Amino acid sequence: MMKFLLPVVVACVMLSCNLFEKKKEVAGPEERQKMMDTDRAFSKLSVAKGMKNAFLEYIDSNGVLLRPDQFPIVGADAIDFLIQINDTAYTLQWEPKDGAVAQSGELGYTYGLYKLTPSGKDTSLYGTYVSVWKKQSDGSWKFVLDSGNEGVGEPEKQ
Repeated sequence: MMKFLLPVVVACVMLSCNLFEKKKEVAGPEERQKMMDTDRAFSKLSVAKGMKNAFLEYIDSNGVLLRPDQFPIVGADAIDFLIQINDTAYTLQWEPKDGAVAQSGELGYTYGLYKLTPSGKDTSLYGTYVSVWKKQSDGSWKFVLDSGNEGVGEPEKQ
Protein backbone atom coordinates (compact mmCIF):
# COMPACT_ATOMS: atom_id res chain seq x y z
CA MET A 1 0.00 0.00 0.00
CA MET A 2 2.81 2.39 0.87
CA LYS A 3 4.46 1.86 -2.54
CA PHE A 4 1.24 2.94 -4.24
CA LEU A 5 0.42 5.84 -1.88
CA LEU A 6 3.82 7.59 -1.99
CA PRO A 7 3.83 8.30 -5.77
CA VAL A 8 0.23 9.56 -5.54
CA VAL A 9 1.10 11.94 -2.68
CA VAL A 10 4.21 13.20 -4.51
CA ALA A 11 2.19 13.73 -7.70
CA CYS A 12 -0.52 15.63 -5.80
CA VAL A 13 2.03 17.87 -4.09
CA MET A 14 3.78 18.63 -7.38
CA LEU A 15 0.48 19.29 -9.14
CA SER A 16 -0.74 21.60 -6.38
CA CYS A 17 2.53 23.56 -6.48
CA ASN A 18 2.10 24.12 -10.20
CA LEU A 19 -1.54 25.13 -9.81
CA PHE A 20 -0.86 27.71 -7.14
CA GLU A 21 2.44 29.03 -8.47
CA LYS A 22 1.99 32.62 -9.53
CA LYS A 23 3.05 33.09 -13.12
CA LYS A 24 5.41 35.96 -13.83
CA GLU A 25 3.86 38.57 -16.04
CA VAL A 26 6.16 40.17 -18.55
CA ALA A 27 5.29 43.61 -19.90
CA GLY A 28 5.24 43.70 -23.67
CA PRO A 29 5.61 46.58 -26.11
CA GLU A 30 1.88 47.29 -25.93
CA GLU A 31 2.22 48.29 -22.25
CA ARG A 32 5.01 50.73 -23.10
CA GLN A 33 2.82 52.18 -25.87
CA LYS A 34 -0.11 52.56 -23.47
CA MET A 35 2.11 54.45 -21.01
CA MET A 36 3.52 56.68 -23.78
CA ASP A 37 -0.03 57.39 -25.00
CA THR A 38 -1.02 58.27 -21.42
CA ASP A 39 1.80 60.83 -21.30
CA ARG A 40 0.58 62.33 -24.60
CA ALA A 41 -3.03 62.46 -23.33
CA PHE A 42 -1.71 64.14 -20.17
CA SER A 43 -0.11 66.88 -22.32
CA LYS A 44 -3.26 67.31 -24.45
CA LEU A 45 -5.33 67.79 -21.29
CA SER A 46 -2.81 70.39 -20.09
CA VAL A 47 -3.32 72.38 -23.31
CA ALA A 48 -7.12 71.95 -23.31
CA LYS A 49 -7.93 72.48 -19.61
CA GLY A 50 -4.77 73.87 -18.05
CA MET A 51 -1.70 72.42 -16.41
CA LYS A 52 -3.28 72.29 -12.95
CA ASN A 53 -6.25 70.19 -14.09
CA ALA A 54 -4.01 67.83 -16.05
CA PHE A 55 -1.59 67.29 -13.17
CA LEU A 56 -4.43 66.72 -10.71
CA GLU A 57 -5.95 64.15 -13.10
CA TYR A 58 -2.74 62.17 -13.67
CA ILE A 59 -0.93 62.29 -10.30
CA ASP A 60 -0.88 59.16 -8.14
CA SER A 61 -2.10 59.75 -4.58
CA ASN A 62 1.51 59.26 -3.42
CA GLY A 63 3.00 61.26 -6.29
CA VAL A 64 6.14 63.36 -5.89
CA LEU A 65 6.88 66.70 -7.56
CA LEU A 66 10.50 67.81 -7.87
CA ARG A 67 10.61 71.58 -8.41
CA PRO A 68 13.55 74.04 -8.47
CA ASP A 69 14.63 75.46 -5.13
CA GLN A 70 12.21 73.24 -3.15
CA PHE A 71 12.35 70.02 -1.21
CA PRO A 72 10.43 67.14 -2.85
CA ILE A 73 6.66 67.72 -2.56
CA VAL A 74 4.99 64.41 -1.71
CA GLY A 75 1.47 62.94 -1.74
CA ALA A 76 -1.23 65.18 -0.27
CA ASP A 77 1.24 68.08 -0.13
CA ALA A 78 1.84 67.69 -3.87
CA ILE A 79 -1.90 67.77 -4.53
CA ASP A 80 -2.28 70.87 -2.31
CA PHE A 81 0.64 72.49 -4.17
CA LEU A 82 -1.05 71.82 -7.52
CA ILE A 83 -4.43 73.12 -6.34
CA GLN A 84 -2.82 76.47 -5.45
CA ILE A 85 -1.20 76.98 -8.87
CA ASN A 86 -2.54 79.77 -11.05
CA ASP A 87 -1.95 78.50 -14.56
CA THR A 88 -3.99 81.05 -16.49
CA ALA A 89 -0.94 83.02 -17.68
CA TYR A 90 0.63 80.24 -19.76
CA THR A 91 0.13 77.00 -21.65
CA LEU A 92 2.30 73.97 -20.93
CA GLN A 93 2.64 71.11 -23.38
CA TRP A 94 5.18 68.35 -23.91
CA GLU A 95 6.02 65.38 -26.05
CA PRO A 96 7.62 62.20 -24.75
CA LYS A 97 10.70 61.23 -26.74
CA ASP A 98 11.10 57.78 -25.23
CA GLY A 99 10.33 55.62 -22.25
CA ALA A 100 10.40 52.09 -20.89
CA VAL A 101 8.31 49.81 -18.71
CA ALA A 102 9.77 47.44 -16.12
CA GLN A 103 9.53 43.74 -16.93
CA SER A 104 6.90 43.39 -14.19
CA GLY A 105 4.71 45.95 -15.99
CA GLU A 106 4.12 47.91 -12.77
CA LEU A 107 6.45 50.90 -13.24
CA GLY A 108 7.81 52.85 -16.16
CA TYR A 109 9.23 56.21 -17.17
CA THR A 110 8.96 58.72 -19.97
CA TYR A 111 11.15 61.67 -20.86
CA GLY A 112 11.06 64.40 -23.42
CA LEU A 113 10.80 68.11 -24.14
CA TYR A 114 8.26 70.59 -22.82
CA LYS A 115 7.18 73.97 -24.14
CA LEU A 116 5.83 76.71 -21.88
CA THR A 117 4.10 79.52 -23.78
CA PRO A 118 3.12 82.67 -21.86
CA SER A 119 -0.35 83.97 -22.83
CA GLY A 120 -0.23 86.79 -25.39
CA LYS A 121 3.51 86.35 -26.08
CA ASP A 122 5.28 85.34 -29.27
CA THR A 123 7.97 83.46 -27.39
CA SER A 124 8.13 80.06 -25.73
CA LEU A 125 10.39 78.56 -23.11
CA TYR A 126 11.67 75.01 -23.54
CA GLY A 127 12.96 72.41 -21.15
CA THR A 128 13.29 68.70 -20.49
CA TYR A 129 11.24 66.49 -18.21
CA VAL A 130 11.07 62.99 -16.80
CA SER A 131 8.02 61.27 -15.35
CA VAL A 132 7.96 57.98 -13.49
CA TRP A 133 4.67 56.12 -13.96
CA LYS A 134 2.89 53.49 -11.87
CA LYS A 135 0.26 51.17 -13.24
CA GLN A 136 -2.97 51.46 -11.26
CA SER A 137 -5.21 48.55 -10.22
CA ASP A 138 -7.62 49.43 -13.07
CA GLY A 139 -4.79 49.19 -15.66
CA SER A 140 -4.42 52.95 -16.15
CA TRP A 141 -1.16 54.83 -15.56
CA LYS A 142 -0.56 57.70 -13.10
CA PHE A 143 2.71 59.45 -12.48
CA VAL A 144 4.48 58.91 -9.17
CA LEU A 145 7.31 61.35 -9.84
CA ASP A 146 7.56 64.41 -12.07
CA SER A 147 10.58 66.60 -12.63
CA GLY A 148 11.69 69.10 -15.25
CA ASN A 149 14.67 71.24 -16.16
CA GLU A 150 14.27 74.59 -17.86
CA GLY A 151 16.45 76.37 -20.32
CA VAL A 152 17.31 74.09 -23.21
CA GLY A 153 16.57 76.72 -25.86
CA GLU A 154 14.45 76.10 -28.92
CA PRO A 155 14.53 72.48 -30.08
CA GLU A 156 16.15 71.65 -33.40
CA LYS A 157 13.83 71.08 -36.36
CA GLN A 158 13.93 67.48 -37.55
